[in-house]
Amino acid sequence: MAPFDYLGAIETLHELRKSGERKSGLVVSLGERLLRDYTGKLGDEVWPVYEQVFISALDQGNDALAKTCFEKLEKRFPGSPRVKILEGMKLEAEDKLDEALRLYDEILEKDDSNIAASKRRVAVFKAKGQDQQAMETLSKYLDDFYNDAEGWLELSDLYLKFHLYQQAAFCLEELILLQPQNHFYHLKFAEILYTSDTSDNITLALKEFCRVVELCEDHVRALYGIKLVNYYYFNYFNSVI
Repeated sequence: MAPFDYLGAIETLHELRKSGERKSGLVVSLGERLLRDYTGKLGDEVWPVYEQVFISALDQGNDALAKTCFEKLEKRFPGSPRVKILEGMKLEAEDKLDEALRLYDEILEKDDSNIAASKRRVAVFKAKGQDQQAMETLSKYLDDFYNDAEGWLELSDLYLKFHLYQQAAFCLEELILLQPQNHFYHLKFAEILYTSDTSDNITLALKEFCRVVELCEDHVRALYGIKLVNYYYFNYFNSVI
């Protein structure tokens, strides 16, 4: 059996934190071994790793590992708002949603600029099936934190769930203003416009599908979108002749 590459594991976890990818199974596999046998090698990285492994352990339903990580963090940073957020996530995983919501509210009473607490409130409302409340809360949050691209994307998905295409398209327009070179946002905007099925929106959808191809050559979904728009116009003109 090959020896455990702890340096590679540390680098992998670091890169996952930077990219925002969860990959919970991988994080638990690497992180549990690091925290068991190599904490002395982690230096200042040990606390971000504890937090990362805690979240992934919740994802994986590994309650024992999550508990161990949380206790380490709570002991090292007692009363920290960041640890309080993790406590709320633990309550969510235990399906204690009302308790989690109260905790996030308490955090925001002390610091209304706590982004993590605001976003966890949205997650709790969604978990409770209160999508309307989630939309209102997220919309209000974005009034204060306009540059949160992830928030705009989440709000767009909520609107789409209720077939609110105009509102969803507005969210994508905001995303494109924030990140005009992100081909995924142009693609999603194009698909929403196409789905709304009006002549003006179909024309704009074609423009956006073409923009995706400009940014990402040979993008299959965008090329298929262009084909669908052409098919739409072919049928439209045949119907009026």
